[in-house]
Amino acid sequence: MKQRIITGLIGGAGFLFLIYVGGAWYSLLVLLLAVMGFYEFIRMAGVQKYWLPGLLGYVLMVGIMWPSLAFSAWLTMSIPNLILPVFLLLLTYSVLRKNQFHIEHIALILVGALYIGYGFTYMAATRSLPDGLFLSLLVILGIWATDSGAYFIGKAFGSKKLWPEISPNKTVEGAAGGLAAAVIVVLGLNAIWGGFSLPQAIAIALVTGIGGQLGDLIESGLKRHYAIKDSGQLLPGHGGVLDRFDSMMFVFPVLHLLGIV
Repeated sequence: MKQRIITGLIGGAGFLFLIYVGGAWYSLLVLLLAVMGFYEFIRMAGVQKYWLPGLLGYVLMVGIMWPSLAFSAWLTMSIPNLILPVFLLLLTYSVLRKNQFHIEHIALILVGALYIGYGFTYMAATRSLPDGLFLSLLVILGIWATDSGAYFIGKAFGSKKLWPEISPNKTVEGAAGGLAAAVIVVLGLNAIWGGFSLPQAIAIALVTGIGGQLGDLIESGLKRHYAIKDSGQLLPGHGGVLDRFDSMMFVFPVLHLLGIV
């Protein structure tokens, strides 16, 4: 627990600082996190041994993210034009490997690139909005509050399992505590510093509290399917990139998809 707290404080402070700085520095951080996250995904899925498909997955993922990064003006890329050649090359590679690399592997590469690419894309895109600094901090602090609220309320009062087939330790009481913590933190910070109307702040809080836990369950389901505890060992006591950013990778796209931001 001590190692977890120390790592969380140092990592969290550094992350918040780069969000504050924004621009190319934050974009570079998001890009590096996505690259490490995709490596964790293909290793978890058992397809990292196929170096060429993995490389194509990285290309597709970066292509998805590129327009939202601060340095995208250096080179413009069209995502629809990139998806098709990557897909066709993966199909061709499966033939050349005599179906040792098969259709399920192709699906995993594409899903990983889309899942991680779009998740981190909207993290970068949110910071670029006129009120992007405050919104990014609001969502991230709300997600951290959700995690803490779910953990402590679940530990103290949890009895009814939320979804034992996916995450045996999560409880309904913990989920309710996480949602309540997100609402308190998001609405409280918005009341202090302003920036959003009350209905918009409530919507952000609900998406953060519910979507954050859903994103965590998605990652838990992946790890349970592949019978692993953590996606990686990048952060001592916290696991890998996907373990730490699973909620953000879901919440940020949903906020944009619903037109809340």
